[in-house]
Amino acid sequence: MSEQTQQRTTPAGRRVVVVGAGMAGVQTAVALREQGFTGTVTLIGAEPHPPYDRPPLSKAVLLGKADGAAFDVDFAALGIELRLGEEVRAVRPADHEVDTASGPVPYDALVLATGAEPIRLPGTEDVPGVHLLRTLDDAERLRPVLADQRDVVVVGAGWIGAEFATAAREAGCAVTVVEAADRPLAGALPAEVAAPMTGWYADAGVVLRTHARVARVEPGTVVLDDGTRLPAGAVVVGVGARPATGVLTGSGIALGAHGEIVADDRLRASAPDVHAVGDCASFPSARYGERLLVHHWDNALQGPRTVAADILGEAPVAYDPVPYFWSEQFGRFVQYAGHHAGADTFLWRGDPAGPAWSVCWLRGGRLVALLAVGRPRDLAQGRRLIEAGAAMDPALLADHARPLKAATL
Repeated sequence: MSEQTQQRTTPAGRRVVVVGAGMAGVQTAVALREQGFTGTVTLIGAEPHPPYDRPPLSKAVLLGKADGAAFDVDFAALGIELRLGEEVRAVRPADHEVDTASGPVPYDALVLATGAEPIRLPGTEDVPGVHLLRTLDDAERLRPVLADQRDVVVVGAGWIGAEFATAAREAGCAVTVVEAADRPLAGALPAEVAAPMTGWYADAGVVLRTHARVARVEPGTVVLDDGTRLPAGAVVVGVGARPATGVLTGSGIALGAHGEIVADDRLRASAPDVHAVGDCASFPSARYGERLLVHHWDNALQGPRTVAADILGEAPVAYDPVPYFWSEQFGRFVQYAGHHAGADTFLWRGDPAGPAWSVCWLRGGRLVALLAVGRPRDLAQGRRLIEAGAAMDPALLADHARPLKAATL
């Protein structure tokens, strides 16, 4: 038996390397210690900043109400080695090593938590005044835009576009949102659910232009494909994100249709001793009968416990959470739990023209997803009912005055 193999079989001498210092990576490192791992834990992050949480970037950090969103984790006390400002250039599973600018880093177990990267608007790479909003540095660059109350054009009416537009209006900017589809959140929600949200933009003083495509961006101007020219002191692009897996080229690790790492129900990648967690990985869901790729904070929070348990050999239960996320936009708190693809029944709870309402999706009489606007109790109860696979009475469920749990059969 080689010295390297012997070291990998000795628990106290095992080396875990985590690539990615976002929520998923940090929580994996912490979970390993919490679950009793005594070997070496090295956390490698490409950014130079202490690891931080991302949701505040589009809110408090962007508006200058906070300087950062660093995790409240004492890495030194936990014996976690931080290697920040260091990019991983390649992953070599056959050698159990990752390559960095400062040299190879050996591992006995590797966790890929590389997250997602924003999709750029083609042709804007060198145009001044075009911004993304994914990192702390992105938020810092956008702070003066809001402080100076510049005219802002947001490309994309998805979750991040709506959240940035909300912050920009709060700062006093004139905001135009350009969306190629016929409605906001076209890729996330059915038309009948997204339709009521269209009015939120006008209520907040935001101009929403649907069926509008960007032809090009010039300094200070966004030109649409119909020739319309929109003044833009800044352009913020929010047209989606893709798994950040470019570093895996040539590694032999299997990727899925969206470029994500294909993980199993223990979040193990196709290469031995490699796990993948968070935005960069998909996993099979027995609950929904399909593979899920979830780009949300809660997935990055939950998955690490499964990864840590599997590394420790504790035979964790299959990873199959009820997906959950939230968004604060235009004075409304929007929450979603579950996965509505494949649902056969759809119903409203409350008036979508009002300030608080919910939408429920059922499949075979069981609740599979719920969207709640200003109804946190619906979300809390609905999430538990989805987890339990509870059968529901549709007539009782549609009565918004009745608690969700009272509609179970």
